[in-house]
Amino acid sequence: MPFGMGAECGAALKELLRGENYLSPRFRFLKLERRYDAWEATGEAMRLLLVEDDTILGNGIEAGLKQAGFTVDWAQDGRSAQLALETTTYELVVLDLGLPRVSGMELLRQLRARGSDLPVLVLTARDTVRDRVVGLEAGADDYLIKPFDLAELVARIRALLRRAHGRSIDAIRYRDLVLVPGSLTVTRGEQTISLSGRECAILVDLLEHRGIALSRARLEENLYGWNEEIESNAVEVHIHNLRRKLGSDLIRTIRGVGYLIPRESA
Repeated sequence: MPFGMGAECGAALKELLRGENYLSPRFRFLKLERRYDAWEATGEAMRLLLVEDDTILGNGIEAGLKQAGFTVDWAQDGRSAQLALETTTYELVVLDLGLPRVSGMELLRQLRARGSDLPVLVLTARDTVRDRVVGLEAGADDYLIKPFDLAELVARIRALLRRAHGRSIDAIRYRDLVLVPGSLTVTRGEQTISLSGRECAILVDLLEHRGIALSRARLEENLYGWNEEIESNAVEVHIHNLRRKLGSDLIRTIRGVGYLIPRESA
Protein backbone atom coordinates (compact mmCIF):
# COMPACT_ATOMS: atom_id res chain seq x y z
CA MET A 1 0.00 0.00 0.00
CA PRO A 2 1.62 3.28 -1.02
CA PHE A 3 1.98 6.13 1.44
CA GLY A 4 -0.93 8.51 1.76
CA MET A 5 -3.77 6.05 1.06
CA GLY A 6 -6.03 6.53 4.05
CA ALA A 7 -6.96 4.21 6.91
CA GLU A 8 -5.13 1.09 5.81
CA CYS A 9 -1.95 3.02 5.23
CA GLY A 10 -2.39 4.77 8.57
CA ALA A 11 -2.82 1.47 10.38
CA ALA A 12 0.31 0.10 8.75
CA LEU A 13 2.28 3.14 9.75
CA LYS A 14 1.07 2.96 13.33
CA GLU A 15 2.23 -0.64 13.51
CA LEU A 16 5.50 0.40 11.94
CA LEU A 17 6.06 3.21 14.38
CA ARG A 18 5.32 0.98 17.35
CA GLY A 19 8.20 -1.18 16.19
CA GLU A 20 6.03 -4.27 15.80
CA ASN A 21 7.06 -6.92 13.39
CA TYR A 22 4.19 -6.38 10.99
CA LEU A 23 5.11 -5.13 7.61
CA SER A 24 3.77 -5.84 4.17
CA PRO A 25 6.43 -6.54 1.53
CA ARG A 26 6.19 -2.93 0.43
CA PHE A 27 6.94 -1.70 3.94
CA ARG A 28 9.51 -4.35 4.78
CA PHE A 29 12.51 -2.32 3.72
CA LEU A 30 11.36 0.30 6.19
CA LYS A 31 11.58 -2.14 9.11
CA LEU A 32 12.48 0.04 12.01
CA GLU A 33 14.79 -1.34 14.60
CA ARG A 34 15.16 2.14 16.09
CA ARG A 35 18.69 1.54 17.15
CA TYR A 36 21.75 3.67 16.90
CA ASP A 37 23.40 1.04 14.77
CA ALA A 38 20.53 1.29 12.27
CA TRP A 39 21.67 4.82 11.60
CA GLU A 40 25.27 3.62 11.56
CA ALA A 41 24.39 1.05 8.92
CA THR A 42 23.30 3.61 6.33
CA GLY A 43 25.69 6.47 6.58
CA GLU A 44 24.36 9.16 4.32
CA ALA A 45 23.35 11.80 6.88
CA MET A 46 22.48 14.70 4.67
CA ARG A 47 20.13 17.03 6.53
CA LEU A 48 16.67 17.36 5.03
CA LEU A 49 13.66 19.47 6.00
CA LEU A 50 10.36 17.61 5.80
CA VAL A 51 7.32 19.92 5.70
CA GLU A 52 4.14 17.89 6.21
CA ASP A 53 1.08 18.67 8.35
CA ASP A 54 -0.39 15.15 8.40
CA THR A 55 0.91 13.60 11.63
CA ILE A 56 0.63 9.93 10.68
CA LEU A 57 2.05 10.41 7.21
CA GLY A 58 4.78 12.73 8.51
CA ASN A 59 5.80 10.21 11.15
CA GLY A 60 6.09 7.51 8.52
CA ILE A 61 8.08 9.64 6.08
CA GLU A 62 10.41 10.87 8.82
CA ALA A 63 11.08 7.33 10.02
CA GLY A 64 11.62 6.06 6.49
CA LEU A 65 14.03 8.84 5.53
CA LYS A 66 16.01 8.32 8.74
CA GLN A 67 16.15 4.62 7.99
CA ALA A 68 17.50 5.53 4.55
CA GLY A 69 20.30 7.42 6.29
CA PHE A 70 19.16 11.04 6.20
CA THR A 71 19.06 13.46 9.12
CA VAL A 72 15.49 14.82 9.14
CA ASP A 73 13.91 17.88 10.73
CA TRP A 74 10.11 17.83 10.48
CA ALA A 75 8.05 21.05 10.38
CA GLN A 76 4.27 20.64 10.56
CA ASP A 77 3.19 24.06 9.26
CA GLY A 78 4.46 26.70 6.88
CA ARG A 79 5.57 29.19 9.51
CA SER A 80 7.69 26.59 11.33
CA ALA A 81 9.25 25.68 7.98
CA GLN A 82 10.06 29.37 7.34
CA LEU A 83 11.87 29.60 10.68
CA ALA A 84 13.74 26.34 10.05
CA LEU A 85 14.92 27.54 6.63
CA GLU A 86 16.08 30.86 8.10
CA THR A 87 18.12 29.23 10.86
CA THR A 88 19.41 25.90 9.54
CA THR A 89 21.35 24.72 6.51
CA TYR A 90 19.61 21.96 4.59
CA GLU A 91 20.55 19.87 1.57
CA LEU A 92 16.94 19.46 0.37
CA VAL A 93 13.30 20.17 1.29
CA VAL A 94 10.42 17.70 0.95
CA LEU A 95 7.42 20.02 0.78
CA ASP A 96 3.69 19.43 1.07
CA LEU A 97 1.58 22.18 -0.52
CA GLY A 98 -1.55 22.13 1.65
CA LEU A 99 -0.06 23.55 4.86
CA PRO A 100 -1.57 25.65 7.67
CA ARG A 101 -0.31 29.20 8.39
CA VAL A 102 1.83 29.55 5.24
CA SER A 103 1.05 27.39 2.20
CA GLY A 104 3.68 25.21 0.63
CA MET A 105 3.40 27.11 -2.65
CA GLU A 106 3.97 30.43 -0.88
CA LEU A 107 6.94 28.94 0.93
CA LEU A 108 8.40 27.74 -2.37
CA ARG A 109 7.92 31.12 -4.02
CA GLN A 110 9.54 32.92 -1.06
CA LEU A 111 12.52 30.57 -1.24
CA ARG A 112 13.08 31.21 -4.95
CA ALA A 113 12.41 34.96 -4.62
CA ARG A 114 15.40 35.33 -2.33
CA GLY A 115 17.61 33.44 -4.76
CA SER A 116 17.89 30.11 -2.97
CA ASP A 117 18.73 27.13 -5.18
CA LEU A 118 18.00 24.62 -2.41
CA PRO A 119 16.51 21.49 -4.06
CA VAL A 120 12.77 21.20 -3.35
CA LEU A 121 10.76 18.04 -3.92
CA VAL A 122 7.02 18.77 -3.77
CA LEU A 123 5.02 15.90 -2.23
CA THR A 124 1.30 16.55 -2.57
CA ALA A 125 -2.14 15.17 -3.30
CA ARG A 126 -2.69 17.88 -5.93
CA ASP A 127 -2.49 15.66 -8.97
CA THR A 128 -3.68 17.51 -12.05
CA VAL A 129 -1.32 18.40 -14.88
CA ARG A 130 -1.95 22.08 -14.14
CA ASP A 131 -0.99 21.56 -10.47
CA ARG A 132 2.27 19.92 -11.51
CA VAL A 133 3.05 22.63 -14.06
CA VAL A 134 2.36 25.40 -11.53
CA GLY A 135 4.55 23.70 -8.91
CA LEU A 136 7.47 23.14 -11.26
CA GLU A 137 7.27 26.64 -12.70
CA ALA A 138 7.20 28.08 -9.17
CA GLY A 139 10.61 26.53 -8.59
CA ALA A 140 10.10 22.90 -7.51
CA ASP A 141 12.85 20.56 -8.71
CA ASP A 142 10.64 17.48 -8.63
CA TYR A 143 6.97 16.71 -8.02
CA LEU A 144 5.68 13.47 -6.49
CA ILE A 145 1.97 12.79 -6.05
CA LYS A 146 0.37 11.10 -3.02
CA PRO A 147 -0.12 8.18 -2.65
CA PHE A 148 3.49 7.28 -3.30
CA ASP A 149 6.01 4.57 -2.62
CA LEU A 150 8.70 5.48 -0.09
CA ALA A 151 11.37 3.73 -2.16
CA GLU A 152 10.58 6.09 -5.04
CA LEU A 153 10.71 9.12 -2.72
CA VAL A 154 14.16 8.08 -1.45
CA ALA A 155 15.40 7.45 -5.00
CA ARG A 156 14.16 10.85 -6.18
CA ILE A 157 15.81 12.58 -3.19
CA ARG A 158 19.11 10.87 -3.92
CA ALA A 159 18.88 11.82 -7.60
CA LEU A 160 18.25 15.49 -6.71
CA LEU A 161 21.16 15.50 -4.26
CA ARG A 162 23.50 13.97 -6.83
CA ARG A 163 22.55 16.61 -9.37
CA ALA A 164 22.89 19.38 -6.79
CA HIS A 165 26.49 18.30 -6.26
CA GLY A 166 27.22 17.92 -9.97
CA ARG A 167 27.19 14.13 -10.08
CA SER A 168 25.18 11.87 -12.36
CA ILE A 169 26.19 8.65 -10.56
CA ASP A 170 26.50 7.68 -6.91
CA ALA A 171 30.28 7.32 -6.76
CA ILE A 172 32.35 10.24 -5.48
CA ARG A 173 35.91 10.21 -6.84
CA TYR A 174 38.79 12.15 -5.39
CA ARG A 175 42.34 11.44 -6.54
CA ASP A 176 42.87 7.70 -5.79
CA LEU A 177 39.80 7.50 -3.52
CA VAL A 178 36.36 6.24 -4.58
CA LEU A 179 33.38 6.44 -2.23
CA VAL A 180 29.84 5.30 -2.92
CA PRO A 181 27.62 6.97 -0.28
CA GLY A 182 25.71 4.37 1.68
CA SER A 183 28.15 1.55 0.93
CA LEU A 184 30.23 2.27 4.07
CA THR A 185 33.36 1.36 2.14
CA VAL A 186 36.00 3.43 0.45
CA THR A 187 38.62 2.23 -1.97
CA ARG A 188 41.88 4.08 -1.98
CA GLY A 189 44.27 2.71 -4.56
CA GLU A 190 44.06 -1.06 -4.25
CA GLN A 191 42.84 -1.00 -0.66
CA THR A 192 39.21 -1.31 0.47
CA ILE A 193 38.50 0.37 3.79
CA SER A 194 35.39 0.01 5.97
CA LEU A 195 33.89 3.10 7.59
CA SER A 196 31.24 3.59 10.25
CA GLY A 197 28.07 5.41 9.24
CA ARG A 198 29.11 8.68 10.82
CA GLU A 199 32.65 8.50 9.45
CA CYS A 200 31.13 7.98 6.01
CA ALA A 201 28.70 10.88 6.51
CA ILE A 202 31.49 13.30 7.45
CA LEU A 203 33.66 12.13 4.56
CA VAL A 204 30.78 12.63 2.09
CA ASP A 205 30.18 16.13 3.49
CA LEU A 206 33.84 17.10 3.12
CA LEU A 207 34.12 15.59 -0.38
CA GLU A 208 30.92 17.29 -1.54
CA HIS A 209 32.33 20.64 -0.36
CA ARG A 210 35.99 20.13 -1.22
CA GLY A 211 38.03 23.30 -1.04
CA ILE A 212 35.72 24.72 1.63
CA ALA A 213 36.54 24.51 5.34
CA LEU A 214 33.57 23.09 7.26
CA SER A 215 33.29 23.95 10.94
CA ARG A 216 32.65 21.37 13.62
CA ALA A 217 29.17 22.90 14.11
CA ARG A 218 28.47 22.62 10.38
CA LEU A 219 29.49 18.95 10.35
CA GLU A 220 27.41 18.29 13.46
CA GLU A 221 24.36 19.80 11.72
CA ASN A 222 24.38 16.98 9.21
CA LEU A 223 24.78 14.33 11.89
CA TYR A 224 22.06 15.34 14.33
CA GLY A 225 18.41 16.34 13.94
CA TRP A 226 16.34 18.62 16.20
CA ASN A 227 15.54 15.95 18.77
CA GLU A 228 18.92 14.25 18.94
CA GLU A 229 21.51 14.97 21.60
CA ILE A 230 24.87 16.03 20.19
CA GLU A 231 27.72 13.92 21.49
CA SER A 232 30.69 15.85 22.85
CA ASN A 233 33.79 15.78 20.60
CA ALA A 234 32.09 13.35 18.21
CA VAL A 235 33.34 15.17 15.11
CA GLU A 236 36.95 15.21 16.39
CA VAL A 237 36.78 11.48 17.12
CA HIS A 238 35.42 10.66 13.65
CA ILE A 239 38.02 12.89 11.93
CA HIS A 240 40.75 11.11 13.92
CA ASN A 241 39.39 7.73 12.81
CA LEU A 242 39.17 8.84 9.16
CA ARG A 243 42.79 9.95 9.22
CA ARG A 244 43.86 6.68 10.81
CA LYS A 245 42.02 4.66 8.17
CA LEU A 246 42.61 6.80 5.07
CA GLY A 247 45.90 8.51 5.80
CA SER A 248 46.80 11.81 7.43
CA ASP A 249 47.16 13.62 4.08
CA LEU A 250 43.46 13.62 3.14
CA ILE A 251 41.75 15.92 5.66
CA ARG A 252 43.37 19.19 6.67
CA THR A 253 42.64 21.08 9.88
CA ILE A 254 42.21 24.83 9.36
CA ARG A 255 42.97 26.21 12.79
CA GLY A 256 40.06 28.17 14.25
CA VAL A 257 37.84 27.36 11.25
CA GLY A 258 37.32 23.65 10.78
CA TYR A 259 38.23 20.80 8.42
CA LEU A 260 38.84 20.75 4.69
CA ILE A 261 39.60 18.40 1.84
CA PRO A 262 41.50 20.43 -0.78
CA ARG A 263 40.39 20.66 -4.39
CA GLU A 264 42.20 18.25 -6.70
CA SER A 265 44.52 20.94 -8.03
CA ALA A 266 45.58 22.11 -4.51
